[in-house]
Amino acid sequence: MFLHVDIDSFFASAERSVNASLKHIPICVGSRSNLEIFNKKRTYIKLMNDNSGTFVTPVFYSDKHPKGISSQAQGKKTFESYFVDEIEGRKKIRGIVTTASYEARAFGVKTAMPIAQALQLCPSMTVVPSNYPLYHKLSHKIHAFMLAHIPKVEQYSIDEFFGDVSGWKEEEEVYAFAKELQAKILEHFDIPVSIGISKAKWIAKLATESAKPYGVYEVKDIDDYIENIPIREFPGIGKGFQKRLGEHYISTLGDVKRHKTLFESWKKPGIQLYGRVTGTDRERISTRSERKSIGISRTFDAIYDATEIKRRIMIMARHIIYMVMAIDVNPTSYYLKIGYEYGVKSKKTLTVDRMFSEKLFKSILTQMYGEIVQLNKGAIKLTLSVSNFSSQHKKTLSLMEFDEDLDAYHLSKEIQKLRERFGLDIVKTGDEL
Repeated sequence: MFLHVDIDSFFASAERSVNASLKHIPICVGSRSNLEIFNKKRTYIKLMNDNSGTFVTPVFYSDKHPKGISSQAQGKKTFESYFVDEIEGRKKIRGIVTTASYEARAFGVKTAMPIAQALQLCPSMTVVPSNYPLYHKLSHKIHAFMLAHIPKVEQYSIDEFFGDVSGWKEEEEVYAFAKELQAKILEHFDIPVSIGISKAKWIAKLATESAKPYGVYEVKDIDDYIENIPIREFPGIGKGFQKRLGEHYISTLGDVKRHKTLFESWKKPGIQLYGRVTGTDRERISTRSERKSIGISRTFDAIYDATEIKRRIMIMARHIIYMVMAIDVNPTSYYLKIGYEYGVKSKKTLTVDRMFSEKLFKSILTQMYGEIVQLNKGAIKLTLSVSNFSSQHKKTLSLMEFDEDLDAYHLSKEIQKLRERFGLDIVKTGDEL
């Protein structure tokens, strides 16, 4: 028996847990691309990476003021200071909605909607600047709380958890246990959660959608439950796969069940999806999830200066390097993507079977940038990522540059110690200045 615990409107609920005046009114949490990392002055940025969920992104945040004043003591960001830019005497609202409360959703406000548009739909809505350190800390505490109440818990994302109560609770006891857990989380954290229950892991996750908001829903008959649910609502079926299934006139999960042979012809991905949809996958929860890639992206107003674009790439590279060293992995595939105005994009991936270091990563990024940069076009978005960790894919690293790479790796580890102690930007390379 599985429980899937999903925090209702997590970021909004988190803000309400520390500010009761936000309760029972339409609110949304908004964010905009954090460009603080590109400042040439010290920003005292640190990394928060306490959570281990599959889709939990590490967060960089400014730890303190240059004079030693904590960021909390400096006061929270206001709507005007965070979301409003003044350009040539005209004010422009920036940012997107990351989470909307159910009161705001009633007006049509949705995740990823521009805040300016959301305010047109709901002028009375309170917009709260995002506070990712708060969300990560709260998520980490709820995970620990669940571990104290359930033997096996998997953190799936920052606001989702799976619990396995098989052999610990009798089937007829699980619903009452879920209601009790829901009440305890609300009492302890002032955070509402919805819970789905099923004998199959992914059906439990699907059931949570039937439970929202602040409900508990148990699926007793999987076949009956999935019959008329649209395929788009099942986790893992994206737009591309929806189109593929549509070509076979498959529109509901019930249709999926009736096409077993078709899914088996698609080998492992098809067999896995069929098992998950029909509840026959027999998947267990993963109490330890290994990160498979590390990435960072930033969006900004158009930049035409190639030197400034490269400088920003090197700064973002330092953040990638910090995460790589923090979790002690050896990525061998590097990815760089530059988004330009009017939808123009250029990207490149390189696989290098060598020992990772700051020197190697930045030199290869410089090479990649030189190959894909488009001069006289305004860059508006940069994306960097690393993947294919050698520990996960048992690769043999190149011996030709091994001694040189080993020295560079040890230097990177020593620099990491300084950054962990004094902040991520205590040491910079010349191409970041």
